Amino acid sequence: MPVKRKNRGRRKGKGRKGREEYTYCSNCGKRIPRDKAIRVERRLSLVDPQLAKELKKQGAVVMSSPIIKYYCVSCAVHFGVVKIGGYSERMAREEL
Repeated sequence: MPVKRKNRGRRKGKGRKGREEYTYCSNCGKRIPRDKAIRVERRLSLVDPQLAKELKKQGAVVMSSPIIKYYCVSCAVHFGVVKIGGYSERMAREEL
């Protein structure tokens, strides 16, 4: 059976077989394997940006908390997190 992608859309290593633990899409709630999900990490500062700028000038460290979201492939494409790669681009990658 022909394969569209070399890694079959997963991030599992060469020797790793079996199931991967599941996670849920942050947008639609679909259950997807963690290695297939697109992980997006953004930092959220609890301090006002102007105040944070002044504090950094004075040498203070402004803490920020990470927000981690997992998206299924269809939601990631819909929200523009990832772009759709063309057929010719994939073929060019395989030749290298």
